[in-house]
Amino acid sequence: MSVPHLTTIGFDADDTLWQNEQFFRMTEQRFVAMLAEHGEASQVSANLLEAAKRNLGMYGFGIKSFTLSMIETAIEVTDGRVPASTIAEILAAGRDMLSHPIEPLPHAHETVERLAGAYRLVLITKGDLLDQERKLAQSGMGDLFDAVEIVSDKTAATYARIFSRHGDGPQNSMMVGNSLKSDVVPAIEAGGWGIHVPHELTWAVEHADAPVAAPRFRRIADLGELPTLVETIARTG
Repeated sequence: MSVPHLTTIGFDADDTLWQNEQFFRMTEQRFVAMLAEHGEASQVSANLLEAAKRNLGMYGFGIKSFTLSMIETAIEVTDGRVPASTIAEILAAGRDMLSHPIEPLPHAHETVERLAGAYRLVLITKGDLLDQERKLAQSGMGDLFDAVEIVSDKTAATYARIFSRHGDGPQNSMMVGNSLKSDVVPAIEAGGWGIHVPHELTWAVEHADAPVAAPRFRRIADLGELPTLVETIARTG
């Protein structure tokens, strides 16, 4: 049996290539302030998290789902008496998120540019289709990727399918991202490499234990370390 040879690298987008979670946190603080007279901030935030988790199966990931969860939470904590003006404020907050300029993370563009051409690069991200397309276009990195996959969820089956479609199968592929739950663990379960690039903010739903015993797990401090790691893996396996 031949030794798998790294040919394909998948990149997560939000909080891997550009900032994302910080805008959700800022909007949550804005939302909590809107409902200050109806409940403690911690309780409103807890209700919002539960609503968001309930709604993932119905609305998926992203800003539109988050906005609907804020509206649902406002109705809940006000016992159905939320003013129309507050609903309008929530919708405005969602629109602000959808129009916010992207903020690339350190070393993102230079790293993707350095690896482009030498490997097949695939952007694999969850969220709203239009929003993710907007952010990719603003990033200036769109032309560096050989393929873009905007998916409803990230599982081992998702990675097996994508890396077989755009590469030589998961055994010859690597997934790079900030979420252990979505980017790293399922990629390793599919048979690929899982590279964790921690971000200071991670949504509670994305928390998972690091698969430290897995031979194909690696952690790097930032994307600037990725090219050297890729070279090492490509050389030694």
